[in-house]
Amino acid sequence: MKLSVIIPAYNEKNTVASIIHSILAVQIPSPLEKELIIVDDGSTDGTKEELQQFQHDPRIKIFFHEKNQGKTAAVRLGIKQATGHIVLFQDADLEYSPENYPQLLRPILNGEAVIVYGSRFLGKIKNMAWINRLANNLSMFTINLLYGSQITDFHTCFKVIKKDILDKIPITSERFSFDTEITARLLRKGYAIHEVPISYAARSRAEGKKITWGTAIETYLFLLRYRFFPDQN
Repeated sequence: MKLSVIIPAYNEKNTVASIIHSILAVQIPSPLEKELIIVDDGSTDGTKEELQQFQHDPRIKIFFHEKNQGKTAAVRLGIKQATGHIVLFQDADLEYSPENYPQLLRPILNGEAVIVYGSRFLGKIKNMAWINRLANNLSMFTINLLYGSQITDFHTCFKVIKKDILDKIPITSERFSFDTEITARLLRKGYAIHEVPISYAARSRAEGKKITWGTAIETYLFLLRYRFFPDQN
C-alpha cells in the first residue's frame, strides 16, 4: 500500500526543505510506502529553487504553478497526481509535525475509520493567539450546528482520507477554502470523521503565517453556502 503526502507550498523558502526531510525520515506503519507530491503555487521567495534539490528523488513529485492560484488549486493538482491508497495533507511550514503520522494513519490501517482528522484541540497547542482560537471555536460551533456533527477541528491541515473516497468528492472552491469545502462535502454525504489528538506549534505572521481575517470570513461564508445551496456547488 502507498501513502500520498500532498504538500501545497507558497513562499515557504525557510521551511520547505526541513518539512520534506522530516516527512522522509518519519517511520510510518507497515505496509505503507510514501510518495510526496509537492505543488509550488507560484512562489516568489526562492521556494522553487529550494525544491530543486529534490527533483531526482524517486519518492518525490514536484509541480509548479506559474502564478499563485491559492491553496485549494495546489491541493486539487496534488490530488489529481496522487497514486496512493491513502492521502495525507501536510502544510509546508513547521506548524504540523510529521511525527504525528503514525497516530493519524493507525485508525485507517486498523479498519476503524476511512477519514481521520488530526485535532489540535484534542492534543497540545503552542503559541496560538487567543483571537485565532476564538475564530476556530466559532467555526466549529457553526459547522457542528449546520451539519449535526461533533468534530473539534476542521481547519486542521492534517486530514487523512482514503483515495477512493477522495476521488468521489468534487473540489470546486478557490483560495483557502479547501478545508471548509472538503469537510462540508464529506459531512453532507454522511461520512464519519474520526479525530485523533496531535501536537501543533503555531507561527506568527512575522514568521510567515498567511491566514487573515478576510480568509476566515471567506471560509465561514462557505460553510453556509455548502449547507443551504448545495446545487450551486
